[in-house]
Amino acid sequence: MEAGIFAFLMLVVISSTIAQLYGEAMAKRLVWWGFVPLGISAALIGLVNILPASPEMLEFRSGDLAAFETVLSQTPRIMLAGPAAYIVSLLLNVWIFSRLRGEGDANTFSLMVRGAIASALSQAIDSVIFVTLAFYGEFDITDLLIGQVIAKVTLSIVLVPFLITGGVKLARWLDRTES
Repeated sequence: MEAGIFAFLMLVVISSTIAQLYGEAMAKRLVWWGFVPLGISAALIGLVNILPASPEMLEFRSGDLAAFETVLSQTPRIMLAGPAAYIVSLLLNVWIFSRLRGEGDANTFSLMVRGAIASALSQAIDSVIFVTLAFYGEFDITDLLIGQVIAKVTLSIVLVPFLITGGVKLARWLDRTES
């Protein structure tokens, strides 16, 4: 399991919290604004790729340079896979979370269940999109895909319900202190 799972789960929690408190439209806007840092990251990586290596790297650290080039050779696929998985899965999360909300549905248990279901489904889709686009054809992705889905769905069921509940309570408290 890679550490990025936890960062992405926080995006799920934040988008669900925003959907709960401020509506689906606001949550979708937040998801779309998430492309800004992705675009900046892609631009910076592209810049690093076109800049020449330092003379020290070329002369004394050719092994490090080769490793750097090996890592960055996957970058274009990963930089396309990441945003594709991000937008589909987070918009799906917001959509499912919002659709599961009933009239006047504000109790904690319902919030937790909706959060777990929306997160588990959207995280499974995220894994399929990302792993397939980033690594298909490079190696057998079966074990990676299964591991990612199991890890994300498990964390979605175990952590996300409590994090969303906490996020909603924190946001409500912050909204009260702002007034």
